[in-house]
Amino acid sequence: MKVVSYNLRKHRAINELAALDERYTPDLICLQECDTTDLPEHVGRLELATSTSGNRLGLAVYYRADRFEGRATRAVALKKSLHDHLLRPAHERLIGVRLFDLEAQRELVVASFHAAPLTALNSLRRHQIRAALGELQLLGPGLPTLMVGDYNYPVFKDNLAEKVREVGYELNLSDSRTYTRYKFFRGHFDLATSVGFEIDRVETLPRGSSDHLPILVETRYAAAAVAEEDLAS
Repeated sequence: MKVVSYNLRKHRAINELAALDERYTPDLICLQECDTTDLPEHVGRLELATSTSGNRLGLAVYYRADRFEGRATRAVALKKSLHDHLLRPAHERLIGVRLFDLEAQRELVVASFHAAPLTALNSLRRHQIRAALGELQLLGPGLPTLMVGDYNYPVFKDNLAEKVREVGYELNLSDSRTYTRYKFFRGHFDLATSVGFEIDRVETLPRGSSDHLPILVETRYAAAAVAEEDLAS
């Protein structure tokens, strides 16, 4: 399964999505900082599953309708930073979709996430990440879950990875930096967090008109998760 995550930088990169679909043939595309009033219903072979409604800078998920069936969605407002209270850029910072994979004949959860900006503390972003993962478990208890997006976490990622492992998830960085706009805030901002999946590769894609570079996550269901489902059935 291939998943693209892209922060569109206030919707500037919206016209690049069709080319990403054509070149990389993803099964899903997860977006951050998009104008949800100006989203197409289809991008190449992908269909809009859901988007946030309460945000100035929203989230959205597209999926291949020939491979997946949408089962449920969940948009969540997470703990706010001072920036959020003053400027109100984002009310809902998580959107999750529970899907049925027609090829694998199983359910999964995929989510787009956008953490608080760099003006907030890492402790707040860790709180948001933990809360987001908890909300996704409510959407699909025990299901393989992949959360991608802009984590806004420039330093101390080892500490973040440890905190994520404590709640049963794995954190994956891409093969090169995804944010290079400012000299002192360059790094891997766009990440993948998962449970029940084996991440084969996370690739940083070429730069477009956004200040973030898109990432491509190539993953498969973990053997242990498949075995557990077989036993349950």
